[in-house]
Amino acid sequence: MNGLDAVVSGIADSGVKKVTGVPGYPITELMDEIGNIKHEWSVNEKVALEIALGSSVCGDRSAVITKHVGMNILSDPLVTSATHTIGAGVVIFAGDDPGIEKSQNEQDSRFYGSIAEVPVYDPGTPEKAYLCVMEAFVLSETVRTPVIIRLTDRLLKSTGDIQRKKENIPIKKIDKNIWLLTMRGKHQRFHAESYPFMRRYAQTLKLNTWEKRGDIGIISSGFPSQLVDSLVPCDFSHLSLAIVNPLPIEIIDNFIKDHSKVLVVEETEPVIERQLSKRVLGKLTGHMPYGRIEAGDIRKALDNINIDAVKQEVVPQTIEKRGVRPICEDCPYLPMYMAIKELDVPVAGDLGCSIMTSSPPFSLIDAAFSLGSSISTACGFNRKGIAIIGDYGLAHSGIPALINAVHNEHEVLVVVLQNEVAAMTGGQKVPDLTGLLDYYIKDTAIVDPTNQTIIKSLLETKMKNRGISVLIAKARCPRY
Repeated sequence: MNGLDAVVSGIADSGVKKVTGVPGYPITELMDEIGNIKHEWSVNEKVALEIALGSSVCGDRSAVITKHVGMNILSDPLVTSATHTIGAGVVIFAGDDPGIEKSQNEQDSRFYGSIAEVPVYDPGTPEKAYLCVMEAFVLSETVRTPVIIRLTDRLLKSTGDIQRKKENIPIKKIDKNIWLLTMRGKHQRFHAESYPFMRRYAQTLKLNTWEKRGDIGIISSGFPSQLVDSLVPCDFSHLSLAIVNPLPIEIIDNFIKDHSKVLVVEETEPVIERQLSKRVLGKLTGHMPYGRIEAGDIRKALDNINIDAVKQEVVPQTIEKRGVRPICEDCPYLPMYMAIKELDVPVAGDLGCSIMTSSPPFSLIDAAFSLGSSISTACGFNRKGIAIIGDYGLAHSGIPALINAVHNEHEVLVVVLQNEVAAMTGGQKVPDLTGLLDYYIKDTAIVDPTNQTIIKSLLETKMKNRGISVLIAKARCPRY
């Protein structure tokens, strides 16, 4: 089976009762394949994890599905839950996007293991992915923290043989005696019991595999482990790590001591390499590129294995070189975008479809930092500007910004693209917030965005009004 089916099978065989998440590349299909397990798309990742934690309290195993940028949103309850402690197992499936195929950045979810002090698995094959899922829920309950499993598109699409197994799942509710400890006491107990266990566990995990085959060694994790196995000569040793936080330092130390040169192959950032000082070669020495790893990158690194530092020739990718990804020609919001552009005012964008107007021929948006961020960003302008936000972005994290704008009497025109679906991630249904907006913001109007002349006149009027104005631009996405 492929990696996606392997993860779904692991979730099912682990006795998970509830799955929550937020859609996005490359993990949307994971939720679609969950089957009969109770599951839901949540309005944002913080909510998704908090629901999962609530299930854990009552003794039900739960899973959270998110892409890497969603880890930023759920980090608040994640970090606190580690020392708070949980009940039944909670596993977060973090879909990373090395190479930035369909994302606003290229971050590495493995860092959240260090930030939250929770275990992180980085499986390299479908078989290891399945086994990591099975291990993760047990480990989560043992150390009383959520566990992260990092996934990538190539791992989910790769294939391998899986031998499924089902085990008796004990019911484990939260131990309310945790409230006999102070917040400091909880942290002390965590470092006296949970974290030492994680470190011992990492050292003994059989999914960390290696074999001494030569004087030069390679340390890898995640999908690049498959690349190493497929192309590296038989006289090179290979240590493939399935768990990357905590690192199995003793295993790695022994591996390094047994070899004259060691190359670290990992996506996206040098998470492993940074913890190994200057004893290895990798991204920090210029042998490996940041981001997505290809077979050619590994071959080039091995060709330069006897050089201590390699100068990487980095040519930043341009839209012209990659190819334009234009907004759909039949998008009903095109006339409105053109009307906004003619106003010559600062415009903050969202990470929905409107992000595609940032490039020529529109060149409309001045900044778009994250999903739901446009309202707050526009409130920071030195004059009244426009915030373009999708209805999903508004539900996801735009509402607090809207409340803040009203409370602090900001000058901003908010244009809500209400097409009732999350069009960028597969057309998932979006909550209807029309009544809330109309009740909370006095200067609210519902408009048809397809008439450029009328829209421009209305935009000009709203821009002259004092305070906050809202235009709800209702239209149907032709794709859905």
